[in-house]
Amino acid sequence: MSFSSMTASVIEAKVDILSGVTVALALVPEALAFALVAHVNPLVGLYAAFMMCLITAAFGGRPGMISGATGSMAVVMVALVVQHGVQYLFATIVLAGVLQLAFGLLRLGKFIRMVPHPVMLGFVNGLAIVIALAQLGHFKVKDAAGHLHWVTGRPLLVMIGLIVVTMVIIYLLPKLTKAAPAALVAIITVALLSAMLGIHTLTVGDMASIHGGLPKFHIADVPWNLATLKIIVPYAFILAGVGLIETLLTLNLVDDITGTRGRPNRECLAQGAANIVCGFFGGMGGCAMIGQTMININAGARRRLSGIVAGLCLLSFILFTSSLIERIPIAALVGVMFVVSEKTFEWGTFRAIGKVPRQDIFVVATVTLVTVFTNLATAVVLGILISALVFAWEHAKQIGVKTRMDEEGRKIYELTGTVFFASTASFQELFTPQDDPEDVIVEFRHAKVMDHSALEAIDGLAGKYEQIGKRLHLRHLSPDCYELLRRAQSMVEVNVLEDPRYHVADDQIS
Repeated sequence: MSFSSMTASVIEAKVDILSGVTVALALVPEALAFALVAHVNPLVGLYAAFMMCLITAAFGGRPGMISGATGSMAVVMVALVVQHGVQYLFATIVLAGVLQLAFGLLRLGKFIRMVPHPVMLGFVNGLAIVIALAQLGHFKVKDAAGHLHWVTGRPLLVMIGLIVVTMVIIYLLPKLTKAAPAALVAIITVALLSAMLGIHTLTVGDMASIHGGLPKFHIADVPWNLATLKIIVPYAFILAGVGLIETLLTLNLVDDITGTRGRPNRECLAQGAANIVCGFFGGMGGCAMIGQTMININAGARRRLSGIVAGLCLLSFILFTSSLIERIPIAALVGVMFVVSEKTFEWGTFRAIGKVPRQDIFVVATVTLVTVFTNLATAVVLGILISALVFAWEHAKQIGVKTRMDEEGRKIYELTGTVFFASTASFQELFTPQDDPEDVIVEFRHAKVMDHSALEAIDGLAGKYEQIGKRLHLRHLSPDCYELLRRAQSMVEVNVLEDPRYHVADDQIS
């Protein structure tokens, strides 16, 4: 290895290490906040962030991408934890990891590239709203009877004040320096301010101690029977879907920024393995994190080392600095999450109204609302279905025909557009068998036959002309069409040199 290449490797390693340390610092406040959202011990969030970050960085399909405990999965966990307890969560995370492994083994990760941009916008906007709404629960306190009430009076003003201070620091500090994550600086500043001024407010330590050692292997303490399976399976599918969707969308984003190509199926396997480990070692599970990934990528980190360093730094925080983390005011975490929500939301969506097709705005709004009121997985799947139907409808309207008579008195239909399931009705309406002459030619040179529904429509058209004793000639169909047509097969004029070469999407083709 030459001296110049060694120097370049050292510089790259230095960038990855410094970026990893920065990412680890940025992961701490969010891991704690998401754990609180999920109603679990903050240590459960930190363990998840450590394990997810380390395993996916070492074995995942997108070097430079950062994973950890996320709000999108945390909001799904709330109902499960509240109704059945954290042990059921651990069992669910293991099953979700198994489902993600199966997804990767079946090589289904590539299909995430088919997600339309409006669906991605709705996904991001819905996630931002969910994160913000989840913070409202921290404005409630329990009375002596165990009932929740909104915080009022001086405690409310103090909490709002600390939240505002946190948000101001996060927004203004990057304009002065980017040497340290603004979120971490804000949390430390608010914690010191509260301590020095004697401000009494709820802290992480008031909820639970986060002092801990190394994660220990632990099989979830739940009845391993059919009843338990009925409880955890629905949540496992949702968590697996939400985790994979957010991860693979983040992978796509990093691909675009770096101009490289990640390996989505390998990333699915790594995410599944990491979640299984989380379930057995007391973590709440997670997926890729857009915010922390952008911190890493913008710092210039492109290799696995940065994520590995971030994971190991998180573990060192758990082992050696737990007493400091326990002094963090809850208001600081809420402020961080409000900023995360604001920065996650794509405000450009509002500027796009009137500039992009109305159906795209409808998809964005639908995915956003479904995300807020149900879950991310359902929202994205619904958005893809709506986008596909809109696409089919728009293309179905583009089929057209020009007619003319040739010198031999034959009527020629020159088709344009695509014949497929959504356009077959319009295709049939283009023809007038009763009014046509004895010989009719249908020219497919500028049209494409896409599926079995189109073939059935062509066969049906041939049958109509055959019934009234007229001759129909079909020109420039692909070989696939010729093979699959039944009644119209004898009416196809085959020209090897001129006929198009495309394939028809049909199950009958082996």
